[in-house]
Amino acid sequence: MTKQTILGRVARLAKANINELLDQAEDPQKMLDQLIRDYTNNIAEAEEAVAATIGNLRLLELDHQEDVDAAREWGEKALAASRKADELRAGGRSEDGDKFDSLAKVALGRQLRSESEAKTAEPTIASQTEVVAKLKTGLDQMKTKLTQLQSKRDELVARSKSAQARNQMMDAVKNINVLDPTSELGRFEEKVRREEARAMGKQELADSSLDAQFEQLESLGDTAEVEARFAALKGA
Repeated sequence: MTKQTILGRVARLAKANINELLDQAEDPQKMLDQLIRDYTNNIAEAEEAVAATIGNLRLLELDHQEDVDAAREWGEKALAASRKADELRAGGRSEDGDKFDSLAKVALGRQLRSESEAKTAEPTIASQTEVVAKLKTGLDQMKTKLTQLQSKRDELVARSKSAQARNQMMDAVKNINVLDPTSELGRFEEKVRREEARAMGKQELADSSLDAQFEQLESLGDTAEVEARFAALKGA
């Protein structure tokens, strides 16, 4: 799978308009189920491709670091050989000094080669790093879309079940005529009304009896007052 193919697939899936796809679908739930399967499979494939791309980038970075380290090491060897040559010449050993100078030049040549290889790899590493960043972003967007798809599907299924339940309830209610006195509901309502009427009659009867008792008490009170005043008159 080429870099362009990976980027194209990731970008295409990440930019998919879920609502537009649903509007075009005859069966939105089946469409969502299929999209979830497609997204899951494509994400898995893209993750493998991205992982391979990241692996190649890490190898490039390791090779680059090895070239950088090698250039530094060859520079150190060149410096050490040059100093040794100067030391030998100072001791009167010019021929040996020339040999170490030659070694210093060889080391410098190796240093230049390592630096060149490291410099050549840098643009490729920069480009691959940018590609990996885009791929990671695309994968994150795809995973976000997958979450949206799953949520949309769950919402749609819940709404469908709720609609079915409402329809079943309305169908059941439609078959009951609450105004029909011959229906079970009508007979039960009539029974309840009779019970309510009986309770009201008992309450009214109880209230009448209670009022009579209070009137009797008031009458007894008046008689007692009359007797008390009469006794007062006799004692005056």
